[in-house]
Amino acid sequence: PLAGATAAEPESTGPVSLDRSGSVSIVVRAKPGSKHSGITDVSTEAVGVSIAAPPTDGEANAELIRFLASVLDVKKSQVSLDKGSRSRDKILTVDSSLSPEEVLRRLRQSTD
Repeated sequence: PLAGATAAEPESTGPVSLDRSGSVSIVVRAKPGSKHSGITDVSTEAVGVSIAAPPTDGEANAELIRFLASVLDVKKSQVSLDKGSRSRDKILTVDSSLSPEEVLRRLRQSTD
């Protein structure tokens, strides 16, 4: 369990959580260089996202942000890369009124 989590909090949102500032954090396992962008799986640890961009010059990160913004139906400016800009394992932050549960539901709905 995460530090600061109480027993009353549902832990079913897996890779999606609320951070201290009230934004939603998403743990993403990126697969750059794919034929098309899509959500490959939603596990308890991470959301697998294939990205139709090479992992060079931040192209895959930019496409990941664009793709997740479209899946979640938020503006690109509301999605930011928090950690892991040079790693496959990333944490993205969504600054919107969406709850972690709603974010997870939209991610699952979009799974290929």
